[in-house]
Amino acid sequence: MRAFIFPGQGSQKIGMGAELAEASAAARDVFGEVDEALKQKLSVLMFGGPEEELTLTENAQPAIMANAIATQRVLARDFGLATNMTADCVAGHSLGEYTALCAVAAFDLATTARLLKLRGQAMQAAVPVGEGAMAALLGADIEKASALAAAAAQGEICEVANDNDPSQVVISGHKGAIERAIALVKDFEIKRGVLLPVSAPFHCSLMQPAADRMAEALAGTLIEAFALPLYANVTAAALTDPDAERALLVEQVTGRVRWRESVLAMRADGVESFVELGGKVVGPMVSRTDKEAQVTSLVTMQDIEAFAKEMT
Repeated sequence: MRAFIFPGQGSQKIGMGAELAEASAAARDVFGEVDEALKQKLSVLMFGGPEEELTLTENAQPAIMANAIATQRVLARDFGLATNMTADCVAGHSLGEYTALCAVAAFDLATTARLLKLRGQAMQAAVPVGEGAMAALLGADIEKASALAAAAAQGEICEVANDNDPSQVVISGHKGAIERAIALVKDFEIKRGVLLPVSAPFHCSLMQPAADRMAEALAGTLIEAFALPLYANVTAAALTDPDAERALLVEQVTGRVRWRESVLAMRADGVESFVELGGKVVGPMVSRTDKEAQVTSLVTMQDIEAFAKEMT
Protein backbone atom coordinates (compact mmCIF):
# COMPACT_ATOMS: atom_id res chain seq x y z
CA MET A 1 0.00 0.00 0.00
CA ARG A 2 1.10 3.56 -0.71
CA ALA A 3 0.32 6.89 1.00
CA PHE A 4 0.65 10.31 -0.60
CA ILE A 5 1.72 12.77 2.11
CA PHE A 6 1.87 16.56 2.05
CA PRO A 7 4.16 19.04 3.88
CA GLY A 8 3.23 21.81 6.28
CA GLN A 9 4.48 25.30 7.03
CA GLY A 10 8.23 25.82 6.93
CA SER A 11 8.66 24.04 3.60
CA GLN A 12 8.23 27.26 1.61
CA LYS A 13 11.22 28.72 -0.22
CA ILE A 14 11.88 31.17 -3.03
CA GLY A 15 11.74 29.42 -6.40
CA MET A 16 9.25 26.79 -5.29
CA GLY A 17 7.25 25.53 -8.25
CA ALA A 18 9.17 27.55 -10.83
CA GLU A 19 10.77 24.54 -12.52
CA LEU A 20 7.45 22.68 -12.64
CA ALA A 21 5.71 25.72 -14.13
CA GLU A 22 8.37 26.02 -16.82
CA ALA A 23 8.14 22.34 -17.72
CA SER A 24 4.42 21.57 -17.45
CA ALA A 25 1.15 23.20 -18.47
CA ALA A 26 -0.52 21.19 -15.70
CA ALA A 27 1.58 23.01 -13.10
CA ARG A 28 1.04 26.39 -14.76
CA ASP A 29 -2.71 25.82 -14.65
CA VAL A 30 -2.56 25.17 -10.89
CA PHE A 31 -0.60 28.34 -10.15
CA GLY A 32 -2.87 30.37 -12.43
CA GLU A 33 -6.00 29.06 -10.75
CA VAL A 34 -4.65 29.81 -7.27
CA ASP A 35 -3.64 33.33 -8.34
CA GLU A 36 -7.15 33.89 -9.68
CA ALA A 37 -8.86 32.46 -6.59
CA LEU A 38 -6.85 34.72 -4.27
CA LYS A 39 -6.86 37.75 -6.57
CA GLN A 40 -3.13 37.84 -5.88
CA LYS A 41 0.00 37.02 -7.89
CA LEU A 42 1.05 34.37 -5.40
CA SER A 43 3.00 32.49 -8.08
CA VAL A 44 5.20 35.55 -8.70
CA LEU A 45 5.94 35.66 -4.97
CA MET A 46 6.68 31.94 -4.93
CA PHE A 47 9.03 32.06 -7.87
CA GLY A 48 10.88 35.28 -7.04
CA GLY A 49 10.14 36.50 -3.52
CA PRO A 50 10.75 38.59 -1.52
CA GLU A 51 11.28 35.90 1.10
CA GLU A 52 9.87 37.89 4.03
CA GLU A 53 6.57 38.24 2.16
CA LEU A 54 6.42 34.57 1.16
CA THR A 55 7.09 33.56 4.78
CA LEU A 56 3.99 35.44 5.99
CA THR A 57 1.58 32.76 7.18
CA GLU A 58 -1.24 33.93 4.92
CA ASN A 59 1.02 33.52 1.87
CA ALA A 60 3.06 30.49 2.94
CA GLN A 61 0.03 28.29 3.56
CA PRO A 62 -1.60 28.57 0.10
CA ALA A 63 1.85 28.61 -1.57
CA ILE A 64 2.89 25.29 -0.03
CA MET A 65 -0.46 23.80 -1.01
CA ALA A 66 -0.22 25.10 -4.59
CA ASN A 67 3.27 23.67 -5.03
CA ALA A 68 2.18 20.24 -3.79
CA ILE A 69 -0.98 20.17 -5.89
CA ALA A 70 1.05 21.24 -8.94
CA THR A 71 3.25 18.19 -8.31
CA GLN A 72 0.15 16.01 -8.02
CA ARG A 73 -1.37 17.38 -11.25
CA VAL A 74 1.89 16.87 -13.16
CA LEU A 75 1.88 13.25 -12.02
CA ALA A 76 -1.74 12.82 -13.11
CA ARG A 77 -1.84 14.75 -16.38
CA ASP A 78 1.68 14.34 -17.73
CA PHE A 79 2.38 10.79 -16.51
CA GLY A 80 -1.08 9.24 -16.10
CA LEU A 81 -0.61 8.64 -12.38
CA ALA A 82 -3.90 9.83 -10.91
CA THR A 83 -3.87 9.95 -7.12
CA ASN A 84 -6.82 7.60 -6.64
CA MET A 85 -5.12 5.02 -8.89
CA THR A 86 -1.58 5.43 -7.49
CA ALA A 87 -2.12 5.85 -3.74
CA ASP A 88 -4.29 4.05 -1.20
CA CYS A 89 -4.62 6.89 1.32
CA VAL A 90 -3.42 10.44 2.03
CA ALA A 91 -2.26 12.54 4.96
CA GLY A 92 -0.84 16.03 5.43
CA HIS A 93 0.99 17.86 8.20
CA SER A 94 -1.09 20.75 9.56
CA LEU A 95 -2.00 22.88 6.50
CA GLY A 96 -0.97 19.80 4.49
CA GLU A 97 -4.24 18.20 5.58
CA TYR A 98 -6.04 20.75 3.39
CA THR A 99 -3.70 19.86 0.52
CA ALA A 100 -4.49 16.19 1.07
CA LEU A 101 -8.21 16.97 0.95
CA CYS A 102 -7.73 18.83 -2.33
CA ALA A 103 -5.75 15.87 -3.67
CA VAL A 104 -8.68 13.50 -3.00
CA ALA A 105 -11.25 15.95 -4.45
CA ALA A 106 -12.90 16.81 -1.12
CA PHE A 107 -12.17 20.50 -1.84
CA ASP A 108 -11.62 22.03 -5.26
CA LEU A 109 -8.38 23.95 -5.77
CA ALA A 110 -9.85 27.46 -5.55
CA THR A 111 -11.71 26.63 -2.33
CA THR A 112 -8.57 25.15 -0.79
CA ALA A 113 -6.55 28.25 -1.65
CA ARG A 114 -9.14 30.61 -0.15
CA LEU A 115 -9.53 28.52 3.01
CA LEU A 116 -5.77 28.45 3.58
CA LYS A 117 -5.46 32.19 2.97
CA LEU A 118 -8.15 32.77 5.60
CA ARG A 119 -6.59 30.19 7.93
CA GLY A 120 -3.23 31.97 7.71
CA GLN A 121 -4.79 35.37 8.37
CA ALA A 122 -6.86 34.03 11.27
CA MET A 123 -3.91 32.27 12.90
CA GLN A 124 -1.75 35.39 12.59
CA ALA A 125 -4.45 37.62 14.06
CA ALA A 126 -5.29 35.30 16.98
CA VAL A 127 -2.32 36.36 19.13
CA PRO A 128 -0.55 39.75 19.07
CA VAL A 129 2.95 39.54 17.60
CA GLY A 130 5.52 38.91 20.31
CA GLU A 131 3.15 37.31 22.82
CA GLY A 132 3.46 33.75 21.54
CA ALA A 133 6.27 31.43 20.49
CA MET A 134 7.08 27.87 19.43
CA ALA A 135 10.12 25.69 20.04
CA ALA A 136 11.37 22.41 18.62
CA LEU A 137 12.55 19.95 21.25
CA LEU A 138 15.31 17.82 19.77
CA GLY A 139 15.94 14.43 21.30
CA ALA A 140 12.54 14.52 22.98
CA ASP A 141 9.78 11.94 22.88
CA ILE A 142 6.17 12.82 23.60
CA GLU A 143 6.35 11.86 27.31
CA LYS A 144 9.38 14.06 28.03
CA ALA A 145 7.95 16.94 25.99
CA SER A 146 4.60 16.78 27.79
CA ALA A 147 6.27 16.78 31.18
CA LEU A 148 8.48 19.73 30.23
CA ALA A 149 5.52 21.71 28.88
CA ALA A 150 3.58 21.16 32.12
CA ALA A 151 6.54 22.28 34.22
CA ALA A 152 7.23 25.38 32.15
CA ALA A 153 3.63 26.62 31.93
CA GLN A 154 3.47 28.24 35.38
CA GLY A 155 -0.02 29.59 34.77
CA GLU A 156 0.59 30.35 31.08
CA ILE A 157 -0.09 28.25 27.99
CA CYS A 158 2.64 25.76 27.07
CA GLU A 159 1.39 22.77 25.09
CA VAL A 160 2.62 20.10 22.71
CA ALA A 161 1.78 21.32 19.22
CA ASN A 162 3.42 18.75 16.93
CA ASP A 163 4.40 15.18 17.74
CA ASN A 164 6.53 14.87 14.62
CA ASP A 165 8.64 11.76 15.19
CA PRO A 166 10.32 9.89 18.07
CA SER A 167 13.11 12.48 18.29
CA GLN A 168 11.30 15.78 17.63
CA VAL A 169 8.36 17.36 19.36
CA VAL A 170 7.26 21.00 18.99
CA ILE A 171 5.74 23.02 21.82
CA SER A 172 3.66 26.17 21.52
CA GLY A 173 2.24 28.85 23.81
CA HIS A 174 3.04 32.10 25.58
CA LYS A 175 6.54 33.37 24.82
CA GLY A 176 7.61 33.38 28.47
CA ALA A 177 6.52 29.79 28.96
CA ILE A 178 8.32 28.62 25.82
CA GLU A 179 11.50 30.41 26.93
CA ARG A 180 11.23 28.72 30.35
CA ALA A 181 10.82 25.37 28.62
CA ILE A 182 13.98 25.89 26.57
CA ALA A 183 15.90 26.74 29.74
CA LEU A 184 14.64 23.55 31.41
CA VAL A 185 15.36 21.00 28.65
CA LYS A 186 18.38 19.39 30.35
CA ASP A 187 16.31 18.72 33.48
CA PHE A 188 14.04 16.52 31.36
CA GLU A 189 16.88 14.71 29.52
CA ILE A 190 16.08 16.53 26.28
CA LYS A 191 19.04 17.32 24.05
CA ARG A 192 18.09 20.82 22.96
CA GLY A 193 15.27 23.34 22.63
CA VAL A 194 15.30 25.59 19.58
CA LEU A 195 13.07 28.66 19.26
CA LEU A 196 11.31 28.50 15.88
CA PRO A 197 11.11 31.51 13.53
CA VAL A 198 7.30 31.62 13.46
CA SER A 199 4.97 34.57 13.70
CA ALA A 200 2.35 32.96 15.95
CA PRO A 201 1.98 30.05 18.42
CA PHE A 202 0.22 27.50 16.22
CA HIS A 203 -1.64 24.38 17.42
CA CYS A 204 -2.25 25.45 20.99
CA SER A 205 -5.25 26.83 22.86
CA LEU A 206 -4.15 30.43 22.18
CA MET A 207 -5.39 29.80 18.62
CA GLN A 208 -9.06 29.56 19.69
CA PRO A 209 -10.05 32.81 17.92
CA ALA A 210 -8.66 31.33 14.68
CA ALA A 211 -10.54 28.08 15.28
CA ASP A 212 -13.76 30.08 15.66
CA ARG A 213 -13.15 31.85 12.34
CA MET A 214 -12.42 28.57 10.60
CA ALA A 215 -15.56 26.99 12.08
CA GLU A 216 -17.61 29.77 10.51
CA ALA A 217 -15.85 29.47 7.15
CA LEU A 218 -16.04 25.68 7.02
CA ALA A 219 -19.72 25.66 8.01
CA GLY A 220 -20.46 27.31 4.67
CA THR A 221 -18.06 25.19 2.62
CA LEU A 222 -19.07 22.04 0.75
CA ILE A 223 -16.81 19.05 1.44
CA GLU A 224 -17.24 16.40 -1.24
CA ALA A 225 -16.82 12.65 -0.84
CA PHE A 226 -13.15 11.64 -0.53
CA ALA A 227 -11.59 9.69 -3.38
CA LEU A 228 -9.32 8.00 -0.78
CA PRO A 229 -9.22 7.74 3.03
CA LEU A 230 -7.49 10.58 4.89
CA TYR A 231 -5.52 10.16 8.12
CA ALA A 232 -6.49 13.21 10.19
CA ASN A 233 -3.95 15.13 12.30
CA VAL A 234 -5.95 15.28 15.52
CA THR A 235 -7.12 11.64 15.58
CA ALA A 236 -4.23 9.87 13.79
CA ALA A 237 -6.89 7.65 12.22
CA ALA A 238 -8.39 7.14 8.77
CA LEU A 239 -11.71 8.69 7.86
CA THR A 240 -13.83 9.35 4.79
CA ASP A 241 -16.79 11.21 6.32
CA PRO A 242 -16.90 14.87 5.17
CA ASP A 243 -18.91 16.08 8.18
CA ALA A 244 -16.55 14.43 10.64
CA GLU A 245 -13.59 16.02 8.84
CA ARG A 246 -15.24 19.47 8.97
CA ALA A 247 -15.21 19.28 12.78
CA LEU A 248 -11.66 17.91 12.86
CA LEU A 249 -10.34 20.78 10.72
CA VAL A 250 -11.67 23.22 13.32
CA GLU A 251 -10.20 21.18 16.16
CA GLN A 252 -6.88 21.01 14.29
CA VAL A 253 -6.27 24.76 14.69
CA THR A 254 -5.82 24.42 18.45
CA GLY A 255 -5.10 20.68 18.55
CA ARG A 256 -1.96 18.60 18.41
CA VAL A 257 -0.61 17.44 15.05
CA ARG A 258 -0.23 13.72 15.79
CA TRP A 259 2.07 12.99 12.86
CA ARG A 260 4.16 10.24 14.47
CA GLU A 261 1.00 8.40 15.49
CA SER A 262 -0.49 8.92 12.02
CA VAL A 263 2.56 7.30 10.43
CA LEU A 264 2.33 4.36 12.84
CA ALA A 265 -1.39 4.01 12.12
CA MET A 266 -0.78 3.95 8.37
CA ARG A 267 1.96 1.38 8.82
CA ALA A 268 -0.34 -0.76 10.99
CA ASP A 269 -2.98 -0.55 8.28
CA GLY A 270 -0.54 -1.90 5.68
CA VAL A 271 1.11 1.20 4.17
CA GLU A 272 4.67 0.39 3.12
CA SER A 273 5.48 3.31 0.81
CA PHE A 274 5.17 7.02 1.62
CA VAL A 275 5.47 9.58 -1.19
CA GLU A 276 5.82 13.23 -0.18
CA LEU A 277 4.59 15.63 -2.85
CA GLY A 278 6.07 19.11 -2.99
CA GLY A 279 8.65 18.91 -0.23
CA LYS A 280 11.24 16.98 1.76
CA VAL A 281 9.93 17.68 5.24
CA VAL A 282 7.43 15.06 6.37
CA GLY A 283 9.15 12.21 4.53
CA PRO A 284 12.20 12.32 6.82
CA MET A 285 9.83 12.32 9.82
CA VAL A 286 8.36 9.08 8.47
CA SER A 287 11.85 7.57 8.18
CA ARG A 288 12.70 8.52 11.76
CA THR A 289 9.42 7.03 12.97
CA ASP A 290 9.81 3.73 11.11
CA LYS A 291 13.11 2.90 9.47
CA GLU A 292 11.48 0.07 7.48
CA ALA A 293 9.11 2.44 5.66
CA GLN A 294 9.93 3.30 2.05
CA VAL A 295 10.03 7.08 1.61
CA THR A 296 10.18 9.10 -1.61
CA SER A 297 10.09 12.88 -2.03
CA LEU A 298 8.85 14.45 -5.26
CA VAL A 299 10.00 18.05 -5.71
CA THR A 300 11.61 18.39 -9.14
CA MET A 301 10.59 17.16 -12.58
CA GLN A 302 13.48 14.72 -12.32
CA ASP A 303 11.98 13.31 -9.11
CA ILE A 304 8.58 12.96 -10.78
CA GLU A 305 10.01 11.32 -13.89
CA ALA A 306 11.98 8.81 -11.79
CA PHE A 307 8.87 7.96 -9.75
CA ALA A 308 6.76 7.59 -12.89
CA LYS A 309 9.36 5.25 -14.38
CA GLU A 310 9.20 3.09 -11.23
CA MET A 311 5.43 2.92 -11.53
CA THR A 312 5.46 1.63 -15.14
